[in-house]
Amino acid sequence: MKRILGAGLAPVMGFALLVTAGGSEAVGATIDKFSFTEEQKVAGWAIEAAAVEETEEAHEEDKTLPELVAENRGIADSELSAQEWCLANAVYFEARNQDLEGQLAVADVVMNRTDSDQYPDNWCDVIKQKAQFSFVTNRKFPKITEGKSWDTAKAVAQVAIDESHDIVRGDVLWYHADYVKPVWRHNLDRVAKVGVHIFYEA
Repeated sequence: MKRILGAGLAPVMGFALLVTAGGSEAVGATIDKFSFTEEQKVAGWAIEAAAVEETEEAHEEDKTLPELVAENRGIADSELSAQEWCLANAVYFEARNQDLEGQLAVADVVMNRTDSDQYPDNWCDVIKQKAQFSFVTNRKFPKITEGKSWDTAKAVAQVAIDESHDIVRGDVLWYHADYVKPVWRHNLDRVAKVGVHIFYEA
């Protein structure tokens, strides 16, 4: 690396400037104009790849939640892994009557639990854990009956998995509907209210 940053620095930096200014076409022109060592070429392409990735990530961050959900609609059930299926079910049964933020917040809590040391380390076991989610009976899910809502739930779950948007990620592990007042809430700190659900952390 020291050798590249020595005498060979100027061509590589020129390479990098063209990457950021002109993209792949500029890179191709640079290769034709200059004679690069293999190390310099590798360094240059690495810079281009990093620049492209950074641009794509910035563009992804600029997208709204509705846009991200729209991009992920149409996922076939057969494309889902068992874990993705479980997460989508949690979104569907817990929050299909909520807006997109409310649905994503439920997915966030499931994912938060798998990241904590208080719950199982996978989404299915978190969701099927006894007395945690009211829609689960004997570790089984009810039948899905609303196709459009199910398609939305799958898309929201994918947004959560991609971590391209979040509502309550981190230490937020609990929530309840605003029309009930469970005793356990008194031992927790209220973080947010999203739709009809109130979210807490320890």
